[in-house]
Parts: sequence; structure tokens; C-alpha cells
Amino acid sequence: MEKLEFWTDSILPWLMSHGIRIVFIVIVAFLLNRLLSKIIIRAIRISVKVDENTSPEGEKKREDTLIRISLGALNIVVVLVTLMMVLAEAGIEVGPLIAGAGIVGIAVGFGGQYLIRDIITGLFLMLENQYRIGDVVTIEGFSGAVEDITIRKTRLRDMNGTVHHIPHGAITKVSNMSKGFSRVNLDIGVGYQTNLEHLIEVINRIGDELAADPVLGEAIISPPRFLRVNEFADSAIMVKIVGDTKPIRQWEVTGELRKRLKIAFDREGIEIPFPQRVIHHAGDKEQSVGTEVTGR
Repeated sequence: MEKLEFWTDSILPWLMSHGIRIVFIVIVAFLLNRLLSKIIIRAIRISVKVDENTSPEGEKKREDTLIRISLGALNIVVVLVTLMMVLAEAGIEVGPLIAGAGIVGIAVGFGGQYLIRDIITGLFLMLENQYRIGDVVTIEGFSGAVEDITIRKTRLRDMNGTVHHIPHGAITKVSNMSKGFSRVNLDIGVGYQTNLEHLIEVINRIGDELAADPVLGEAIISPPRFLRVNEFADSAIMVKIVGDTKPIRQWEVTGELRKRLKIAFDREGIEIPFPQRVIHHAGDKEQSVGTEVTGR
């Protein structure tokens, strides 16, 4: 009986007044978060424009990155404000909590400066459009695809599947391998007896055929072509082949180019030599030449 009276006299009136207000605050916060999220997404889609140096795909990746970071910051703000309002409605004094948080903030201020540094550096990384989600980058010696960017850190996944979490404050140098366009940059060795004019004709023909391929052709901006004789190595003439591709497609195109060049070289009689070692036998009138395969 006493429990029933306590419920009807105390709990039920509180639920009918403060409880309803708390539910109302949560619902309004949820709806406001949804509305602001749509406004932010719309604003970013409109404000980010495609320039002459950036493809539409690249700008979409930048938009998606800015949207994810902005929505993450919005969620944090909405949750904190809603929590303060709910605590106040529940009868908990928010002022002392804020003051206590300030004292704690001063106590951990030395450590908090790293968090602030991470956030500020991250904002500049995004404003300067140094990289976006989906780009392939090298950050502080770690290479991989950017899987996620928050206001504090970047997450990379390398070719081995290993995930690297890099705080923005620790970033001093970023190398982006998928910004605007990518490049086929292939060095290949041929025998010294090779007719270079014939070699150039074969390389350029294979590059043109690759650019006309119905599958890989759409990834190629300029066909791979002979650039120069790059080096006179010990057992080969090193030539350089370059061409431009759409972002992140250079490895796919380079792999297919290697395959087609090997087939064409075999057909045209162009040798891809391996390192050779000459052995002199003391006391013999003739020299004996042996070969040792050490890798191509």
C-alpha cells in the first residue's frame, strides 16, 4: 500500500511532468539532428565545386569526407547539449558539473593539448584537401587506402590488410598517390643487341592497343609510351615507359602492360636479359663463360 502511494504521489507526477519533458527533449534533439544533417549534406554538395584539375569522382570523395567529419562533429554537439538538458530536467545541477569538468580539464590540460592539436591539424588537412576517404596515400611511412577520417585521426588499411590508426597531430608529411590522376612509371631492361627503333615501335604499339582495350581503356588518360633510355646497366639497357591513368588505376594498368609487353617481346625476338657473371679459369687458354640467374 505504501509503495502504491509512493508511486501515485511521487513517481507518477514526476513522470507526467519531467518525464514527458525529457522524452520531448530527446525527440526534438533527434529530429533536429536529422534536419541539421540534411542541411549540412546539402550545403556541402552545393559548395564543393569541380575544378579543372579534379575529376567528378575526386570531388565526390572530398564531399563524402567533409560530410562524414561534419556529421561526426554535429552528433557530438547534439549529444552533449541534449545530455545537459536532460540532466537539468532530471533535477541534477548542471552548473557544478560544468565547473567540475573545467577543473578536471585544467588538471588534464597538458594531455588535452594533444587532442586539440589532432583536431586542429585534421581541420587543416580537410580544408586543404590533402587526401580523402578512398585515396591511396603514404602517411608517416604507412601506405594504404584511407578507410575513415574523423576529427581526430585517420584510418589506413595496407595491402596486407593491416589497419593503421594515425592521429592527425602526428602527421607531418602526406604523399597522395591518387590525386587528380595517377601514372604508369615502368622501367624495363632489354638486351644490348636490341634495335632501339624497333623496341620503341613495339612499346608504343602495345600502349596504344592497351588504351583501345574495351575494359582497361576507360582507365587510361594517356597511353603508356617510351620515354627515354634510362640507364646502361651491367647486363641490360634500361628504358622508361610512362602514361597517365585515372586515380588508383595505375597498378591495374601497369600489370596488364607488363603482361602484354612480355608476350610482344617474345613474339618480336626482343630479349629481357638476366644478370650474367663471367668466370675466368686460370691456366686455360680459352675463357669459359657461365651464367647465374640472380633475378630479373
